Formats: sequence, C-alpha cells, structure tokens
Amino acid sequence: MNTQKEIERIVDKRITVIAIIVFYVIAVLLRYLTNKTELLAGINSTFIVTILQGIGPAIGALVAIKLFHIHFKMNLKGNFANILIPLSIYWLLPAILIGIVAYFAKGTFPLIAIFTVLIYGLLEEIGWRGFLQQLLVPLPKFVGILIITILWFVWHLNFNLTSSNIIFFFILLLGSWGIGLVAEKTNSLLAVAAFHSLNNFFAELNLQTAILLTILITVWIISIIYRLKLEKISFKSNHNTSP
Repeated sequence: MNTQKEIERIVDKRITVIAIIVFYVIAVLLRYLTNKTELLAGINSTFIVTILQGIGPAIGALVAIKLFHIHFKMNLKGNFANILIPLSIYWLLPAILIGIVAYFAKGTFPLIAIFTVLIYGLLEEIGWRGFLQQLLVPLPKFVGILIITILWFVWHLNFNLTSSNIIFFFILLLGSWGIGLVAEKTNSLLAVAAFHSLNNFFAELNLQTAILLTILITVWIISIIYRLKLEKISFKSNHNTSP
C-alpha cells in the first residue's frame, strides 16, 4: 500500500510531466505559427517580428506556471546585490562593445538590433532554463541536459539531416550544459539570456569577432567566480559570528 508521501510524490511527478507538455505544446505551436506560416507577414517591424518568433517558450512557461501553481525561482536580478550589476555586465557591456566594433566597421551603432537579440534570448531562456531546467532538477544532470537539448532542437523546427544541423544539435547540447551552469550559479535571467545570445551575435567568426567573444566570455566568467567568492566570504563571516 502506498503511503501518503509516496502518493504525493507520484502526483507531483504527474503534474510536472503535464506542465512540461503544456509548456512545450504552446512553445512549439507559437514557433510554428510565427516561423512557418504567414501570420506575421503584415508586420513591418523587424524588432516585433523577431521578438514574436522567440516568444513561445516564455508564453508556454508562464501559462504552465499559472495553471499548475509552479514557483518560478529565477528572476532578472538573480543572486546579485541589485539588478544594475547583471544589467551592466551582461547587457550593457556587450551592447557597448559590439556597437563600437560595428560603428568602426560599418559606420552604424546597431543598438536596436543588439537589444533585439538579447530580448529574444531572454524570452527563450524564461522557458528553457527558467522553467524547464527547474522542473528537471530531480533527474540525473546529464539526462536533464539531454532532454532540454532535444526539446530545444525540435522547437527550432528544422529537421533536415545535414551536417550543419548535426553540429547545431551539439552546439545546443553544449549550450544546455554551459547556460544551465550559469543559471545555477547566478539564478539571473539577464545572465543566461546574454550567454544564449552569443551564438546569435557571433554566428560568423573571424579574428575580430573571436577577440570580442573571448573578451565577453572572460569578463562574464570572472564576474561569476568573483561573486561566488564573495558569497563564500559572506557565509564564513556570518557562520563565525553566529552564537
């Protein structure tokens, strides 16, 4: 006979599975409507079209959270002292650096295009890391990463068996691990959105973009390590002064 706790665990697992299904159906449906049909044909704004094309995971996550009363743990600020820190490091810094490089190369400062990429990444990450990764935490880590990768890959609705798609799958696998690690360490949607956006910012690598990519990743990793060290110092200090 099942105990009350065992029954509750079974119910929780079923709710989790149903919530993921609801999230994913909405995410894929919106992706199909905005990318594979003429639904957005009448919209002239590239910004609005791009945002709508990536909004599915965010809408799916928000609907599932509301329907199943799921506590959403990640937020924009994350574990940082205030929102200005991740905003400056992960959004304003790449916007300035990429904008400066673009200005000297092409004579333009594509601020709207830069923030379009970042917002697009944020909308995706609300679903993939903010919602899905959180619900898959009870699974073995690699299993959770693999599930996210497969669902993320299928969501793009590109099923051609080409070498570029195979490479893309492994990029998503690496991203699911790496961005997932950033999510665990920072709990910040701004941070994971920035890491997500790197692939869109630097789709074509050359010496210039490789240097810029290296600078951003280095600064971001150092910032995460530094913040974790501050947390440890604060924890030890509080532990030593506690009665």
